[in-house]
Amino acid sequence: MSGPDADPIDRKFLETLVCPVTRGVLVLDREKGELISRNAGLAYPIQAGVPVMLVDVARKID
Repeated sequence: MSGPDADPIDRKFLETLVCPVTRGVLVLDREKGELISRNAGLAYPIQAGVPVMLVDVARKID
């Protein structure tokens, strides 16, 4: 499940994650249940509290 009803993600765990494409910082969008990589232009979904860090699953953003 993603979106606002998704399980909360641990903040310390989040701080260890980086974008698999750019190795850059990810920004949590709690409302959409995604981790955003602005440099890569990708949004990685969080499903059941687990980030899905696969480029093939990520949503392209502007």
